[in-house]
Amino acid sequence: MASSEATASVVRTGRSKLTSLWVTLGLWSAGSVGGLIAIAAVMVLLGTLKTVVFGSMLPFGTWFMVSLKSTPQAVMSGVLIGGLYGLVGIGMTLIMGVMGIINLAHGQLMMTAMYITFAVSLIGINPYVSLLIAMPALFLLGLVIQKFLLNPLMKVKAILPENQVLMTVGIGMVLAQLALFTFGGRERNVEASVKAMFTEVAWNPIEILSINKPMVLAFILAVAFTLILFWFLNKTDYGRSIRATAQDKEAARLMGVNAERITIVTFGLGAALVAAAGVLFLPVYYVQPEIGGQFTLRAFIICILGGLGSTTGAIFGGVILGLVEKLAEVWLGKAWQPVAGLIVFVAVLVFLPGGLKRILKS
Repeated sequence: MASSEATASVVRTGRSKLTSLWVTLGLWSAGSVGGLIAIAAVMVLLGTLKTVVFGSMLPFGTWFMVSLKSTPQAVMSGVLIGGLYGLVGIGMTLIMGVMGIINLAHGQLMMTAMYITFAVSLIGINPYVSLLIAMPALFLLGLVIQKFLLNPLMKVKAILPENQVLMTVGIGMVLAQLALFTFGGRERNVEASVKAMFTEVAWNPIEILSINKPMVLAFILAVAFTLILFWFLNKTDYGRSIRATAQDKEAARLMGVNAERITIVTFGLGAALVAAAGVLFLPVYYVQPEIGGQFTLRAFIICILGGLGSTTGAIFGGVILGLVEKLAEVWLGKAWQPVAGLIVFVAVLVFLPGGLKRILKS
């Protein structure tokens, strides 16, 4: 009798957890669709207001229909590039969660990986194969930076955390100047070994979509890296040690965790993740020495939008930033693309100080 009651209790608990999971997934899906509709509605409103106030080269009706037909393409492109932005943001979020400081050399580390990809492509290595070169190289570079440049500052009690941030600024400047000296200031790119870069699909009733195959491949690989990271953080002892150190470094030390080693490895892991993003970006983007600042800013916006230290929030933050940028490009103009990201940044600080982490926790 006791055994049957215990079995029934386990079954009820399992059903309850499964139901809770489906409810959570349903709420997240509904929230994502609602958020997408809200973002699109805001862009339409701002674009219409801008056109009415400042005018347009096209008549209002023509401009509106052209922008409306381009919206599905912008949404698809925003989601795809948002997956890569999420990978960039996760790297900074990991470092910020464990160290408690912002790595302002994050974009320059990504730029370094992009130049590594460009360099190996000159000898005939496929850009995607260079993931096996750039990620370990940036992991080792991250270990060196943390161990020999940042850790000594963390051990000195008189030095404020702001000085560690300034050190990352200096590291970023050094990396940018080394890239300028080595490769020059010209924009560089690689040709991905993917046949038929664009293809058409006829199922879209509004307009035929252009599918960028390298971007789709990059999105799939970014999702794969993200899933591997979540498995590592949740299922391995080292990953749990990283999470424990991020939550409470002193308590982790008392439990026997080598916090200094964890900090070093975490910086290397964050550098490897942003290296992966850089390699995946290069077939559809370009690289030049000053590009690092753009991606450092994007990573910081994603961290604020997702919530400081939240890897899940960084994923959603990356997708939202990608959607905002692409929809702003369609409805407001290409020059407004970076401005839209900054507007989202300010809006989150004012109206949602904790970022998406607050919503995800609730």
